[in-house]
Amino acid sequence: MNEIVRLTPAALARVQKLLSGKAQTAALRFGVRKAGCSGHAYRMELCEGPSPGDVLVEQEGVRILIDAESLPMVRGTEIDFERQNFGERFVFRNPNVTAECGCGESFTTRPEFAR
Repeated sequence: MNEIVRLTPAALARVQKLLSGKAQTAALRFGVRKAGCSGHAYRMELCEGPSPGDVLVEQEGVRILIDAESLPMVRGTEIDFERQNFGERFVFRNPNVTAECGCGESFTTRPEFAR
């Protein structure tokens, strides 16, 4: 297991399903973007391969790419996948988060991680 980012079994199964049928180089891109009232929001998307400076994490055949700027803010994050009532979503347990907005869509990290 890696210490950078970890997928729970539920998240791993969901990402494997999303990547099935894609090119061998397909990966999950995970990072942060400036957004919301607390400063940052997570971003996740499927991509065809790495960009310069990406950090590659592999877990049971799933490739996760993290850009160098996001890495300090997401290091140690556990990504889970939940199904509740009529919806489903990825959930992030990030030890670097110091505050979240009331709606839970954005977060703040320690000042030394700010972009």
